[in-house]
Amino acid sequence: MKVSREQMAVNRERILEAAGRLFRERGFDNVGVADVMREAGMTHGAFYGHFASKEALAAEAAAHALEKTTARWNEILDSAGERGLREIVDSYLSPKHRDAPGGGCAIASLGAEVSRQESELREAFAGEIGQMLEALAAYMPGNSQEHRKEQAMALLAQMVGAIVISRALGRKAMSDEVLAAARKAVKLGS
Repeated sequence: MKVSREQMAVNRERILEAAGRLFRERGFDNVGVADVMREAGMTHGAFYGHFASKEALAAEAAAHALEKTTARWNEILDSAGERGLREIVDSYLSPKHRDAPGGGCAIASLGAEVSRQESELREAFAGEIGQMLEALAAYMPGNSQEHRKEQAMALLAQMVGAIVISRALGRKAMSDEVLAAARKAVKLGS
């Protein structure tokens, strides 16, 4: 039975969503193609109709997850402007985000692993981080584009670092303190 182009696109999206969630929860090395396809509700054999390899899937799934984060941030920023920055920070540095790596930011979940992966994945990751930084920089305080970009880089680094540390602690009270301290330390010109 031949699958329509529309159904192929729907199936590919399901695979990307499942892979992105599993990679963020378990890491690249602890997820197999069979795991992804089972999570997507499809057979292992259907995988190769969509992707040439697990590495190709990893690159596209990571980029897809980051694209979704950037799109969400752009919606918030477009509707709330500079106030949206505070909304993004508060949401990112929340216990809810910390406790749900499978649905959270791919940088915080996978960033440390990316440097050990194939160049295709590293390049896809870097490209999408660039898009995230552009989205943030457009609303950062500052006199010049260069300064706003630096501010965006610092903000993203603070947020990602705080989530990584808070997840690593495992002790809820101290983990909550890290998130609260990071939220307080972020300066957005207000």
